[in-house]
Amino acid sequence: MKKRSFTLLMSALTISATLIGTSPVAAKTDTDTATEETTDKEETTAKDADSENTDNKETDASKGDTLEDGTYTAEFDTDSGMFHVNETNDGKGTLTVKDGKMTIHVSLASKKIVNLFVGKAEDAQKDGAEILEPTTDTVTYSDGMSEEVYGFDIPVPAIDEEFDVALIGTKGKWYDHKVSVKNPVKSDDTDAKKDDKENKDADSKADDTDKDAKDSKTSEGKTLADLNLEDGDYTMDVTLTGGSGRATIDSPAAINVEGDKATATIVWSSPNYDYMLVDGEKYEPVNKDGNSTFEIPVSVFDAEMEVTADTVAMSEPHEIDYTLNFDSTTAKEAEKTAK
Repeated sequence: MKKRSFTLLMSALTISATLIGTSPVAAKTDTDTATEETTDKEETTAKDADSENTDNKETDASKGDTLEDGTYTAEFDTDSGMFHVNETNDGKGTLTVKDGKMTIHVSLASKKIVNLFVGKAEDAQKDGAEILEPTTDTVTYSDGMSEEVYGFDIPVPAIDEEFDVALIGTKGKWYDHKVSVKNPVKSDDTDAKKDDKENKDADSKADDTDKDAKDSKTSEGKTLADLNLEDGDYTMDVTLTGGSGRATIDSPAAINVEGDKATATIVWSSPNYDYMLVDGEKYEPVNKDGNSTFEIPVSVFDAEMEVTADTVAMSEPHEIDYTLNFDSTTAKEAEKTAK
């Protein structure tokens, strides 16, 4: 009996010792596991953050390195129909990239915008604001007419992103606008120079051809002496070429012959011509009301006679080259009016 009790007691002590010995180990194992999981999560989060930062850096770098140094043609878009690139440039400007900085030069529609500022209008009026001054650009329209307009060199912070540009006009008030620069296409300097040279050579040849043609036409024309017209008043058909093609003159025109001189009365379809140039001489209108009327000498018949007329119809006066051709076969004595 005593032996059995002693055996049971020893078994109980063994079980207790086992339980006491293993519980701390299990607790430690659970704690270590939780710590490791937390550490793993922190390491994963850190790695993800590093990865995201790296991606952002690469994205920023790619934005900064998008355009290499050089000259580009790029679209310049605005939010206003009054503030835009001149129609001769098809909505585009010249983008220059140098040392990572971008600047676009745009020619505007007129001289009504006198300054620009990259930023808000309120900031443009603060002391120390960097106001952009205009350049004077000459643009040539499809009808051959040229005009001086204002252009600006505008710093560009980014491609394909809107940025603020304020403007001030002749009335002295600043206005806010949004602009963007898009679709840059790099210019090939070598090809550009080659094309420019070829264009100049072609223009030179064309000028020579035109000059020879004009000289030929003039030599083929007739003088007043060839017409054997007595002194008096006549009418004669006359055609006008040159300019935009919108202007016309009255035909037949009145021709006065006196001695060895023939004087034509030219009546324009507009009252906006303020003088004419013929063989370097300036002629003023002979009327004050109605369409502009001039009395000019006729140096040649049946051939092109070069003249220049100045119009004030545009924002600024413009001299436009024309040619007149008097058809001597249509010469008729003018009807005498009863006194």
